[in-house]
Amino acid sequence: MTIRVLLADDQALVRSGFRMILQSEPDMEVVGEAATSDEAVALARSTRADVVLMDIRMPGMDSLAATRAITGDEDLAGVRVLILTAFETDEYVLHALHAGASGFLGKGVEPAGLLDAIRVIARGGALLSPAATKALIARYLALPDPASDPAPDMESLTEREGQVLGLVAAGLSNIAIGERLHVSPWTAKTHVNRIMAKLGARDRAHLVVIAYQSRLAGSGA
Repeated sequence: MTIRVLLADDQALVRSGFRMILQSEPDMEVVGEAATSDEAVALARSTRADVVLMDIRMPGMDSLAATRAITGDEDLAGVRVLILTAFETDEYVLHALHAGASGFLGKGVEPAGLLDAIRVIARGGALLSPAATKALIARYLALPDPASDPAPDMESLTEREGQVLGLVAAGLSNIAIGERLHVSPWTAKTHVNRIMAKLGARDRAHLVVIAYQSRLAGSGA
């Protein structure tokens, strides 16, 4: 399956670099380029891209509002947003997760890392930059967010699910969670999916935010 990618960055040179990297891959196709957030939303609707690679700071509509416009549109249910930021400690990334972004990366990411991230996002997964997650979430806890979601029902989780949630928040993959808890990756994935359903998480990135909101991060055994 070919992954259709929309590039959204106000710098033509940056978009050109991303295009060269992506077009060299047999399973990827750049279906459009946007220089403003408004263009990104319009092109997301017209191209039906699988992944929108969006810079955190764009002219025109606020990038977070654009992300929310894309992820909140039922007609664009299959379109995922991957946020790029020049600074991995940028507080706006936290709000981007609230807006429905499936993950974020620093612009210093290696080409292979970028390609892997796009594939993860396209498959319906989520990706958080390991180097930035801890610092970003720590800042998030001190930031009031008027657009934040209602508190989830943590009491609905079993003890094991609480452990898994803590490990997800620590950035562990399903494979790593399985190794930590001595279960198969498929069992770990099943736990994660059940937790997402119980807590109403949009994806793994949203689950990390919920975990830290509830002070469960780092509680995994």
